[in-house]
Amino acid sequence: MSLEPPDKSYRNRIIFASLAGTTIEFFDFYIYATAAVSVFPLLFFPAGEGSAALLASMATFGVAFVARPIGSIVFGHFGDRVGRKATLVGSLLLMGLATFAIGLLPTYHRIGLFAPLLLTLFRFCQGVGLGGEWSGAALLATETADKGKRARAAMWPQLGAPFGFILANGFFLTLTIAFGFDSTKAKIDEHFLTWGWRLPFLLSIILVTLGLYVRLKLHETPVFARALERGEKLKSPLVHVFRANFKELVLGTFIMVATYGLFYLMTTWILSYGIGKVELGNLGVGYRDFLVLQLISVLFFAAFIPVSGWLADRFGRRNLLLVVTTAIVIFGLGFKYFLSREIIGSGATANRGVILVFLSIGMTLMGLSFGPMSALLPELFPTNTRYTGSGVSYNLASILGAALTPFVATFIAQTYGATSVGLYLAVLGSSTIVALLLTKETKATDLDSMIDEAVADRIEQTSP
Repeated sequence: MSLEPPDKSYRNRIIFASLAGTTIEFFDFYIYATAAVSVFPLLFFPAGEGSAALLASMATFGVAFVARPIGSIVFGHFGDRVGRKATLVGSLLLMGLATFAIGLLPTYHRIGLFAPLLLTLFRFCQGVGLGGEWSGAALLATETADKGKRARAAMWPQLGAPFGFILANGFFLTLTIAFGFDSTKAKIDEHFLTWGWRLPFLLSIILVTLGLYVRLKLHETPVFARALERGEKLKSPLVHVFRANFKELVLGTFIMVATYGLFYLMTTWILSYGIGKVELGNLGVGYRDFLVLQLISVLFFAAFIPVSGWLADRFGRRNLLLVVTTAIVIFGLGFKYFLSREIIGSGATANRGVILVFLSIGMTLMGLSFGPMSALLPELFPTNTRYTGSGVSYNLASILGAALTPFVATFIAQTYGATSVGLYLAVLGSSTIVALLLTKETKATDLDSMIDEAVADRIEQTSP
């Protein structure tokens, strides 16, 4: 277990491993999200009609977010006791096998209620795997970063989210074109619904194999190795983090809430609203057309993550996020200027330009908000509970900001109109602003000592 700072070539390997792993994990996660809107209501929940089937599919989508805190606890325990490397391999393997299994599932028309039950089970396993993935990848990047460049190093695993989204939805878009699939005129015996939708799930095993190969060649992080040398390993990291860092857990959770809510409004909910039938109050845009708009907007998400890493190192995580989250609240209050039927229209004449501007603004804010999180959350916790603490905060936020969001937003849109969904986002953003105001700036925190780096340097210079 090497304690030497990583050289440039090894640091590049760390960047690739953290980025490749999270890209694969998010690819697996997003292909389910896309299928939950366009495929699963027809194949696994046909007993419900229209909105009922969609809500049932959204409920299974949310199951993974309930599972994610469980994954962060399980994998966090081993990540803080055994090490970052082995735990990252385990989380990727679980996620990959669960995704592959979904691609093999028989549908409701074949085995009845067992089909949605098995779908829910494997979705749960996906959530457990992703719950252990994010914090491990974030620590791999932060605990090997150069001084003063931690947010820039930590942004690499964050890029896995837009990259995974682009791969997943790009794959689905290609398939819908190849199969001539039209979600507004779907028939259960179409080749796409019979077997075509399974391809992204089954072929993901190739990406998982690549990710495992890369991660098995990594060493343990120097920060964790030094903590082991000092004898700081804990018997129960979870118990300790709740006793010693409960405040940080709560603050970290609410710091992430607005980011989660924004993303799943801009991806899962808006997709269901965009391609849903006009007679049910939706826009009635073709599935293929809407996917193209989403893929273009996600490029803004990817582009602004590196920008946010530089800004977070330059101006601080807290200051940047306060500005960005305020913009998210304002964006939420402005939904009426984008989603009003008088402005946007519906069906074949729906204004694609307005939709694209709406999605692009949301995804730009998403990149600026999501980018610093993989630096900020780990900086809240000491090394011996960092995997557990950052992972639990990140994934508890997924319940509040992500699991409920597509379901609640669908209900709000059907009851009060789509423009009212923005008020929900504004509430989530306000809770994040409060949490940020109660949090200290962490950019100068030494990850070994958890004190200001300037103070840590003076202590090191004066020690015998």
